[in-house]
Amino acid sequence: MQNPKDYIDQHKDRFINELIELLKIPSVSADSAFAKATHQTASVVAESLRKAGCDCVEICETPGYPIVYADKIIDPELPTVLVYGHYDVQPPDPVELWDSPPFEPVVKKTELHPDGAIYARGACDDKGQMYMHVKAMEYMTANDQLPCNVKFMIEGEEEVGSENLAWYVERNQEKLANDVILISDTGMIANDIPSITTGLRGLSYVEVEVTGPNRDLHSGLYGGAVANPINVLAKMIASLHDENNHITVKGFYDKVEELSTAEREKMAEAPFSLENYKKALDIDAVYGEKGYTTNERNSIRPTLDVNGIWGGYTGEGAKTVIASKAYAKISMRLVPNQDWKEITELFKTHFESIAPAGVKVKVSPHHGGQGYVTPIDNIAYQAAEKAYEKTFGKSPIPQRSGGSIPIVALFEKELKSKTILMGFGLDSDAIHSPNEHFGIWNYLKGIETIPYFYEYFTEMS
Repeated sequence: MQNPKDYIDQHKDRFINELIELLKIPSVSADSAFAKATHQTASVVAESLRKAGCDCVEICETPGYPIVYADKIIDPELPTVLVYGHYDVQPPDPVELWDSPPFEPVVKKTELHPDGAIYARGACDDKGQMYMHVKAMEYMTANDQLPCNVKFMIEGEEEVGSENLAWYVERNQEKLANDVILISDTGMIANDIPSITTGLRGLSYVEVEVTGPNRDLHSGLYGGAVANPINVLAKMIASLHDENNHITVKGFYDKVEELSTAEREKMAEAPFSLENYKKALDIDAVYGEKGYTTNERNSIRPTLDVNGIWGGYTGEGAKTVIASKAYAKISMRLVPNQDWKEITELFKTHFESIAPAGVKVKVSPHHGGQGYVTPIDNIAYQAAEKAYEKTFGKSPIPQRSGGSIPIVALFEKELKSKTILMGFGLDSDAIHSPNEHFGIWNYLKGIETIPYFYEYFTEMS
């Protein structure tokens, strides 16, 4: 293969500007106020795939947001790579904590990103990483370097659970048939320490509602005489962990995979500075399940976290009321072998059982998905490993991620394909947070590395 770096250097400014334009569109799938923008983004992605050299490009309607499908089949006898990504983004809230407007991208140079980083919602998750594949495709087609068949499936509901992706995959299995699935929606250890994500946690996401009296009450006239739903909810949530930060839901750990000492020692070889970790987050101590390191807690152990809690009066000044209702959103990150539907039911049963007299509890499941582990002894992983070695000059470290991409397990079930997770983001990119960003070096390095995966995978197949 010709060196893609020359082509990237020639078109660098255009690649960056195209991504900036894509990031300006507020494709927030969780908020219907952004529905028009989200549909617009699908059209922009489709047009970019046409320009990149795909022969077939379709905007496929679903019961929710559309899926962009594209392909270029050069020879049915050759291997086929299916690229998955998503064009929707997280809500930008709290907007006031952004240093610049979340949908007005700016490039800033920092100590970590001397070449600059693009600050915008979706810069890393996942528009920037998805668009690396579009530009890699452009390079391969423009220079007659595409060694195999390629298909794209870019969805618009990943940030709300990919509810309609399963609907689409089940109805298009022949169209989506492939030899390997390639995703860039993860990260790597550092710019000088490449890594490939080999494991993802599963997810169960629920909303809970605690109801007390039939209306908001005067806290002076009724305080101390009736159950306060906010107080009750706070106590119930506090009871979900014990003194060792072990989750107290009955049966929660029954199917948790316990890694061997040897495996844990292998994980510990990855470079990690606890002091730098704390400094980056501006905390004076880490926190988590007793008996496990920080890297183990956020990758191979399950978790339960409150993602939002509300109720009563939160406006300016004072209003002395006992709220009728209190709410919380709770996510549980799961490890392989934990079934998200089973965990959701275990949580529901437990949470209802600990409710005191005087309140009613409702648990509403939102979405979820299974965990996933990619074997490192298959040819797809080995092809990815060689691709990183080619562009980084060193072998990547296999690493389990604490994040969840629920559709990866779905792909294996429905399409019988393994998934390779070639992420180029960094932990410091602030995905899902204010001031999300993606290094320009990382963006261009992804475009450079991806074509080599195609080359090596084709050679090894």
